[in-house]
Amino acid sequence: MKPNLGQYFGALSSAKIAEGMNVAQKNAQRLLDDARLLFDNGRYPSAAAWAILSIEESGKRPILRELALAHNEKELREAWRSYRSHTKKSALWPMLEMFSKGARRADDFGGLFDPNAEHPYILDQLKQVGIYTDCLGKAHWSVPEQVIERDLATMLLKTAEILAHGREIQAEEIDLWIQHMQPSWKSSKESMEKALFEWEKALRSRGLAESSGRLEQFFKEGITPPPGPKGKQ
Repeated sequence: MKPNLGQYFGALSSAKIAEGMNVAQKNAQRLLDDARLLFDNGRYPSAAAWAILSIEESGKRPILRELALAHNEKELREAWRSYRSHTKKSALWPMLEMFSKGARRADDFGGLFDPNAEHPYILDQLKQVGIYTDCLGKAHWSVPEQVIERDLATMLLKTAEILAHGREIQAEEIDLWIQHMQPSWKSSKESMEKALFEWEKALRSRGLAESSGRLEQFFKEGITPPPGPKGKQ
């Protein structure tokens, strides 16, 4: 008899969305902490796999923002499918490599969300080869210790740390998100960017963000290098 976990597929209140984002962030941090323990003990394949799990957990937060803006049942179902898809949750993982190649503005990172991009599937495959043996290619046995080395694990830990970093989200922030973003959601790029900047200003005016203008800077001018990871690398 198959277990029935009763997965939910309906709408969520702002409070429930905020709660989901917060528990995802905390769990992403927990998985990252586990990955560091494994890394510090030379268990690089397992550290990489746990870092990827952390990346996937962090990827739930932007998907929950999309769910908050769903206009109908179809969009709700699509958001929930993305929430439970390993590949949909790992779209952001190549950002460090893109940054090292000169990406600074929002448009420079647009390829991360290309529906035909291969990088989410590559990350899922890395997770598999970091855990399991398999027979690949021309009858070649894949062994985790031979596939995942220190440098790759280091890069994945750095990415997971950047994505796991975040403040606690309040229900009021989600209310403002819906208020500002839903009217222009999936409309023109210009309309959505304008709504995004207005939402950030509203957060600042309500004391929900420490500063404003960062999003506008990211879209128009570009970002500064992200902080390096903590702990031993």
